[in-house]
Amino acid sequence: MARTTISAQPAPSFERPEDAHLIEYGLDSAAVAERTAAGLTNRQPDTTSRTIWQIARAHLFTVFNLVLGSCAAVVIALGRWLDLLFVLAAVANVVIGFVQEYAAKKELDKISLLRRDPSVVLRNGERVEIPLEQIVVDDVVVLRRGDQVTADGVVLHADGLDADESLMTGENDAVVKNPGDRMLSGSSILSGNGLYRVTEAGSDSHASRITNEARLFSQINSELRAGLNKVVKWISIGIAPIMAIVLNGQMVARGGWDAALSSGAWRDALISSVASIAAMIPQGLALMTTISFALAALKLAREGVLMQEMAAVEVLARVDVVCFDKTGTLTEGGVHFGSAEYTPSAQLVDSAADDQTLPGTQLALGWFGHDPDANPTAAALRTAYPHEPGHLPQGVVPFSSARRWSAVEFGSGRAAGAWFLGAPEALLPSVPDAAELNPRCAELAAAGNRTLVLCRADALVRDEETGHPVAELPSSISSVGILLFNEKVREDARDTLAYFREQDVDLKIISGDNPHTVAAAALKAGLEFDGTAIDASKLPLDGPELEEAVNTHSVFGRVGPEQKQSMVKALQARGHVVAMTGDGINDALALKSADLGIAMGNAAPATKAVSRLVLLDGEFSRLPSVVAEGRKVIANIERLGYMFLTKTSYAIMFGIAFGLLFWSFPFIPRQSSTVDFIVLGGPAFVLALLPNKRRYIPGFLRRSLIAAIPNALVITLGILAISYVTRFVLHSTPSEIQTSSFIVLGLMGLWVLNCASRPLNVIRFWLLVAMYALIVAVLAIPISQLYHQFTWPSQELMTASLVIGVVGCVILEILYRLLPKPLLD
Repeated sequence: MARTTISAQPAPSFERPEDAHLIEYGLDSAAVAERTAAGLTNRQPDTTSRTIWQIARAHLFTVFNLVLGSCAAVVIALGRWLDLLFVLAAVANVVIGFVQEYAAKKELDKISLLRRDPSVVLRNGERVEIPLEQIVVDDVVVLRRGDQVTADGVVLHADGLDADESLMTGENDAVVKNPGDRMLSGSSILSGNGLYRVTEAGSDSHASRITNEARLFSQINSELRAGLNKVVKWISIGIAPIMAIVLNGQMVARGGWDAALSSGAWRDALISSVASIAAMIPQGLALMTTISFALAALKLAREGVLMQEMAAVEVLARVDVVCFDKTGTLTEGGVHFGSAEYTPSAQLVDSAADDQTLPGTQLALGWFGHDPDANPTAAALRTAYPHEPGHLPQGVVPFSSARRWSAVEFGSGRAAGAWFLGAPEALLPSVPDAAELNPRCAELAAAGNRTLVLCRADALVRDEETGHPVAELPSSISSVGILLFNEKVREDARDTLAYFREQDVDLKIISGDNPHTVAAAALKAGLEFDGTAIDASKLPLDGPELEEAVNTHSVFGRVGPEQKQSMVKALQARGHVVAMTGDGINDALALKSADLGIAMGNAAPATKAVSRLVLLDGEFSRLPSVVAEGRKVIANIERLGYMFLTKTSYAIMFGIAFGLLFWSFPFIPRQSSTVDFIVLGGPAFVLALLPNKRRYIPGFLRRSLIAAIPNALVITLGILAISYVTRFVLHSTPSEIQTSSFIVLGLMGLWVLNCASRPLNVIRFWLLVAMYALIVAVLAIPISQLYHQFTWPSQELMTASLVIGVVGCVILEILYRLLPKPLLD
C-alpha cells in the first residue's frame, strides 16, 4: 500500500494512507494512537475569556481602591468606625462591576458552534460511533442527512451530498459537495451521504477559530467610561505627591511631626488626611454611572432587550452607522412562498381553471411541500398548499442540488401523472415554451425572488430492467407554472430604518447572500439607495479599496465573515461609531468588532454570546427605546459629571491648599460624607432617573471640566475664607471651624446643584428645597450634632458663614452665565 509522508508541527512526522485506502478501511488503531499521542485530536478548546480571579483582581486592585483601602485601614486601626461611610461607594462599585463581568463570562463560556452529538467514523474497515473529541486528523467521517460537520476536511466520496453552510457563510442555498471539495466545521448535511477526511481538528478547525476569537473578552467602547478612566489616570499621576502634601500639612498644623507624634495629635492628623484624600476620589460619579447603566438594563429587560454589558445602552445612543445583516435580521429568516404564475399549458392539466384554482396542481405542490426530504425552499409550500393526494405515489425522484430538481408520480386521482419541481435552468430547457418563460424567470430573479418551475409529464422515466424511476427528464414535459419565493421583511423593519434615518444615522446592509436578493430585501424594507447591491466577492478582504467601497455604498452581498469584520473596522477607521446586527455565526466576528453588536433572539448561541445587546423577541422596534434610554443616561451622566467633577476638583484644591498653608483640614470623614450626600449623592439618584431626550453630542468630559474647575476654585476660595476668619479673626474651636465650613460648602454645593438642575421643573425644584431643609436638619437636630461633632454657631460665626456662602453662590451664578456650560436638556 502506497503511503504519503506528511508532518504536523510541533507533532512528529507520521504516515498517512492514500485516499483510496482510507475510503475502504479508514485509519487503523495504530494510526489513531499515533495521532492521539501527537495531540491531533478534535478536543475542543476549553479556555475561557477570563478566570474569576482575573475579573476580581481587575476590580479590586486599582489605584483608587488601593488609596481608599489604605484610608479605610487607617480609620479602622484608629477605631473611628463611624468615619467609614466613604468606603460604601467603592464597595458597591466593585460588587456591581464584578457581578456584571462574571455574568458576561458565563455567557462567553457557553459559546460552542458544534453540537456534542457523537460522530460515525471508519476505522479498521468498520464504522464505529465515537465522541467528537476522539476524532483525529485523517479520520474518515461518515456523513448522513442531518449530521453536523465537526471538523474541517476534504470530501472523499459523495452521493447526492448537499451541505448547508449558511451558519458559516450567510449563503442560504444548499452547496453541492463533490470529491475534493472542502467541508467546514459548523455546517450541516441537508441531503445525501458521503465520506470526508479530517484535515484540521480541535483548535485548528474553522468553527474553533471563530469560537476562540469570540471568546476573547473585550470591553465595550464607552465614552462615559473612557471619560472616567481619563480622570482616574490624571488623579493617579498626582495622588502620591498630593497625599504627601496633605499628611505633612496636617502634622505641621498640629505642632509639627515630633509634637504630633508625642502628644497623640497624629491621630487627628491622619483622620483629617483621610477626609481630604478620600474626597478626591470620584467614586460617586463612577457609582452613579454604573447604577444608571444597571437601571437602564433592568428597564430594557422588561421590554425584551437583554444587555450583556451595561454600557451598551450608552453606545447605541452614540452610533452613527448601523450595519444590518439581511437573513434573520432585516428579514424573518427562511424562505416564504409568495405566489404562483401559471402558464397557458396549465389548462391542459386541470379543467377547473377558474380563478387559477387548479386542484391537481395544488395537490402536487402539497406533496412537494410535505415531503420529509424537501429542501427549505420546497418546504415553504406547506402553508399555502396544506393538502396532499390521498394515496401514495407510484414513484419518487428525490431532490439533489446537483441536478436541482425532484419529481413524483401519482397513478390516479386529480394529481395523476408525473410532476417535476426544480430550478428554471434545470427544467426549462426541456419544455416547449422555454423561450417565453426564461426571460420572465430572469426578470423575477433580478427583483430578488427565488423561482422554481413546476412541470408535468404523463410518467417518470424508469429503468427498463428494474422498473424503478431514474433521474432523467421525459421527452414530453410541459410547464405548469412559475413559483415565486422570497424572504419576508420584518414588519417593523421599515419604521425602524426610518427612525434611524431621521436621527442622521447611516444605514448599511451587509449580507452573505446573493446581491440581487439583498437589494430586493433592502428596497422592501424602505432603505434609500440606488437599488444596486455591491458584490463583495469581487472586493479584497481588506485594504483601501474595501474601505472606500464600504464608506460610499450602502448594500453589499456575498460578504464573507472576515470581510464583514473588515468592513466594520473600515467604518471605524473613518471615525464612525458602528453598530452591527446579525444572527448567524458568519456575523459573530463583525458583531464582536463593532462598537455595539446586536443579536436577534433566534440567533446562534455563539452570536448572542458575543453581542452586547440581544433583542429577545427579535423585534426591531425595540431599538428606538434603547436609543432613548441611552440618551437619557448620557445626558443625565453629563449633568452629574458637572457636579461630581466639581467636587473632585475642589477636594484636590482643598488638600493642596490646606497642606501648603499648614492649616488643619476643616472636615472629618463623616462630615465630608454627609455634605457629599446632600449636595451630590442624594440628588444624583433623583436626577439620574429623570427623562432626558437630548441627542448625543461628543465631548461630555471636556464640557464638564470647563465648568467644574472654575466652580471648584470659587468653592475652595470660600472654604479658605471661612477658615481664615474662624482661625485668625474669631479664634473659633475646631468644632466651630468644621461647622462653619460645612455651612459654606453646603450652600455653595447646593448652588452648583441648582445650576446643574436647570431648567428647573417641579421635581427638581422640590429636590432643591428638600436638600436645603436637610442641611438645616443636620445642623439643628441634637443627635446629628453629636454624630457629626458640630457646634451650633454663634451669631457672628453664622453671619460670617452665610455671607461667605452667599457671595460664593453669586460668583458661581456669574460663572454659570458667562462660561460654556454642560449640555443639560
